[in-house]
Amino acid sequence: MKAAASASDTLLVLASGSPRRAEILSALGIPFETDVPGVDESIAPGEAGKAAVSRLALAKAAEVAVRRPGRSILAADTLVLLDDDILGKPDDPEDAARMLSRLAGREHRVVTAVRLRVGPDSGREIVDESRVWMSAMTSEEIAWYVGTGEPLDKAGAYAVQGLGARFIDGIAGSFTNVMGLPARAVYRLLREARDPALARLALASP
Repeated sequence: MKAAASASDTLLVLASGSPRRAEILSALGIPFETDVPGVDESIAPGEAGKAAVSRLALAKAAEVAVRRPGRSILAADTLVLLDDDILGKPDDPEDAARMLSRLAGREHRVVTAVRLRVGPDSGREIVDESRVWMSAMTSEEIAWYVGTGEPLDKAGAYAVQGLGARFIDGIAGSFTNVMGLPARAVYRLLREARDPALARLALASP
């Protein structure tokens, strides 16, 4: 997948196959191309949520950097945290229904690590966190939502910008963070980059 800009104009490689992350970068007017990493996203036993997203974003950027030496790589990882539990992507529809049953009527946190790697350097990272309040959900509502298929590839089994929006009571913090890529963090990483060309990307126009 490639943004509208030609390859010769592209400075940034998005290390993700997420349509939501691509959508956010496109909305910001930032030219990019994608290279999907094949990193195992399993959480290590006892690993904390913020440590996990940081480790995975670092690994995704590093893997893509091997294929794209000298390029600027933007990588991210997002997890949903409920109390002390980490909710990643559901394994199957039953797992999605279980996650939604736990989240319904409660507050949870969404954390995303965003890493900008330039060349051989491991780069800089920002970890963003938002609080989300989900409405109570009946078994019929959960079954309907799981049946749409939308929850199956989403951390926490819901999409805040999609069909799942009808079940969100409120958000404190970045909405785009809950989508999977906090726009403000991307802007800061680009704007504060040592490479002037990357810094100019932060104020690119669509």
